Amino acid sequence: MKAKTRSRMVGYARVSTGQQDLQLQLDALDKAGVSRKLVFTDKVSGAKTSRPGLDACLQQLQSGDTLLVWRLDRLGRSLRHLVDLIEDLRQRGIGFRSLCDGGIDTTTASGELIFNVFASLAQFERRLIMERTRAGLTSARARGRVGGRPAISLDHPSVVAAKAMHSDRKMPVAAICTTLRISRPTLYRYLSLG
Repeated sequence: MKAKTRSRMVGYARVSTGQQDLQLQLDALDKAGVSRKLVFTDKVSGAKTSRPGLDACLQQLQSGDTLLVWRLDRLGRSLRHLVDLIEDLRQRGIGFRSLCDGGIDTTTASGELIFNVFASLAQFERRLIMERTRAGLTSARARGRVGGRPAISLDHPSVVAAKAMHSDRKMPVAAICTTLRISRPTLYRYLSLG
């Protein structure tokens, strides 16, 4: 029979700059019972995608553990990122608790309900953005504007040069692209014209 692993509390703390101090967050995590060796930290803006401390923390977490943060804004880059992170934790069987944000504790029924309200708000926000984008595109089309790149003609100098260089077969594709300062897909788009 497999021995049951003890659930652990794992902490994450972050400040935005090197001049800020983590101590307030570390003290709060310590008071909540998180072992110092299970606290992961970052000194980086929350908007940054790369956060080594958070990555290490997420790798350390196991089913049955609970991730604790001082406040929600220490964890997620945005509401959507926060919702995605916590949903990922939930699917892995990991709880989440924010020490300063009252009812945010996914290990309790009421905390999970509050978090689900956040998730619904994030979904609502995404839908509103999609609707506004579609309405903007429709409005632009009604005024005669069409999105995307302008069509390039068969007699455009770049198209003519690309076709001539390619049909000559003396230059490799990479050299043609470098000479014309175009990408490989653009070269092939030019060659497919006409």
